[in-house]
Amino acid sequence: MTTDEVRDGVPLTNLDQPLFDEAGATKRDLVDYLDAVHGPMVAALRDRPLSVVRVRQGQPPFMQKNLPSYAPAWIHRVGMWAETSQREISYALCDDRRTLLWFANQRAVEYHPALVRAGRWDAPTHLVLDIDPPSGEAFPAAVAAARLVRTALAGAGMAGAVKTSGAKGLHVFVPLEEGAPAEDVAAATRALAARAERVDPDLATTAFIRDDRAGKVFLDSTRAGGATVVAAYSPRIRPGAPVSFPVAWDDLDDVAPGDFTVRTAARALDGRDPWTELMPGPQALPADLVEEGHTIPVARVQAMHEGRRRARARRSAIDPDGR
Repeated sequence: MTTDEVRDGVPLTNLDQPLFDEAGATKRDLVDYLDAVHGPMVAALRDRPLSVVRVRQGQPPFMQKNLPSYAPAWIHRVGMWAETSQREISYALCDDRRTLLWFANQRAVEYHPALVRAGRWDAPTHLVLDIDPPSGEAFPAAVAAARLVRTALAGAGMAGAVKTSGAKGLHVFVPLEEGAPAEDVAAATRALAARAERVDPDLATTAFIRDDRAGKVFLDSTRAGGATVVAAYSPRIRPGAPVSFPVAWDDLDDVAPGDFTVRTAARALDGRDPWTELMPGPQALPADLVEEGHTIPVARVQAMHEGRRRARARRSAIDPDGR
């Protein structure tokens, strides 16, 4: 491993290696891009427990939550108990350019910050709806579904900002006033998805089970509480190395996910931070929205029970006598 150059005290190595299959970019392209956008990128990541997706040569991508033992001591970090693995996770906090460059040199391509800030585990800063079309070719349908969400938000007296996910869909973010409990934010997210679905049920669905979506755009309301969402400006491990990029509502018809990549997105920013510029001010959760949401079952739990019911039905169809 050879050091090609040093930036902000961080040695950068093997910069001319391909980034990943079908990226059409090198590790140097990743480093140069993240360095060029480090101002707005760090603003989106600062003080948030961070998970990254890394890709090593010849290996499949993997998500890294726990900061490795060889990470420099100067990286800010925070401990958080993980119920699923029953252990303490040491999350990185990407609070400065140097940390971002270190992650870039580790071939961290995707950046997934938590929706909470360090030490404020029960206080999500944003309500998020993930607009997931059935295929990459259905991006115009994702745009139409995002507008359903905007209509539902307006009906609740709220407003949000939108960005490409960097994959095939869109993310709608609604900034919240401090103090909204996580369970109320999750409930309000479910209610907004349900209201958007009711505007045009032929276009959008809240069905968590993929087989039940009938080719419609999925309004994913599960990005709540301790969930992570890929950050604005983060690259994605997809062909062409696209980037999650903010878009004004009026410009959605004129863009496609592939318009923004690690080789083009910095020029599109032109030194600005549109994610901050487009984001409305923090908002309170309407009581009726929260109340409605608490009557809607949690999608993952409902899907789990439905999956078990269907499995029992299949077994009964195969062997009605239970033999």
